[in-house]
Amino acid sequence: MFSILLREFIGDLKVQRTRAFLTFFAVTWGTLAVVLLLAFGEGLKRTVRDGLLGAGERIFMVYGGETSKAFAGLGQGRRIRLVEEDLELLKGAIPDIDRGSMSYGRWGTAFQLGKTRTNAFLEGVGPDHEPMRHMEPAQGGRFINALDIAQKRRVLFLGNELAERIFGKRVDPIGKSVVVDGLPFTVVGVLKKKFQDSSNNGPDADRGVIPYSTFRTIYGNRFVNHLIVQPRDASRGPLLKVELYRVLGQKYRFDPKDERALGLWDFIEDEKQTLAVGLGIQIFMGLVGVFTLLIAGVGVANIMYVVVKERTQEIGIKLALGARR
Repeated sequence: MFSILLREFIGDLKVQRTRAFLTFFAVTWGTLAVVLLLAFGEGLKRTVRDGLLGAGERIFMVYGGETSKAFAGLGQGRRIRLVEEDLELLKGAIPDIDRGSMSYGRWGTAFQLGKTRTNAFLEGVGPDHEPMRHMEPAQGGRFINALDIAQKRRVLFLGNELAERIFGKRVDPIGKSVVVDGLPFTVVGVLKKKFQDSSNNGPDADRGVIPYSTFRTIYGNRFVNHLIVQPRDASRGPLLKVELYRVLGQKYRFDPKDERALGLWDFIEDEKQTLAVGLGIQIFMGLVGVFTLLIAGVGVANIMYVVVKERTQEIGIKLALGARR
């Protein structure tokens, strides 16, 4: 019986080649469209998320701002400028903080090796800057450590693109000396290449990094560009944000509810929004794929309807002659 059905099926395929091909193509194309669109949506979501995380993960960047409200007898419009000691103050007052670092910055810094000279952003940071900002060194190198800070060493960590501009593509910079604004520094590490879509003062690949103590000693900065803190648990992010305003508000005497008194870059919230947008794109792509498959299904149904319509007379004759199948 099965062999008879198989022969009839193959015979129908030979007779109705065009319809069979169109049916197969419609189902295949609809299924493939769903898979490809869902895969594209997932890939886009991950790319956007990875681009954000290239600049940091689960962190708050805290900048000084300007008060917009009068508080405790002090008028609005006061400039709030943060200092190194504020980081220790926050760590001591807020148990939810896991680690932190300060950041000094300077644009237009001259980097020179022999006759090769280029300008880039120079940053002074602490050891915890590495894990918080994903500043992973390439093989053979290292990041700034606690001893560098304590001894105010002239050591330099280079972004991979800046290192390439200074040394070229085939030279290993580790252990070599680079003159930074007229002072010799020893290169201790080069940034491992990473994908970064968000940035603070330009991409990490195009900057130099030195110990914050060395930066302060050379350039004499009183105020930091910003502080970076990371909570122990991302779910505590909203509470940490409130505490940042409370603790610094007590020191600098501004209203803890005055959001303009501090500039705050909330990476935790940004990641949530990025994932929400990515999920929305993925759902949209999935719906487009499903509708494509439905359209293909309608096409197949139409083809089957025409086939059944054409064979209605044949089926009626067979039934009249006593056929039961």
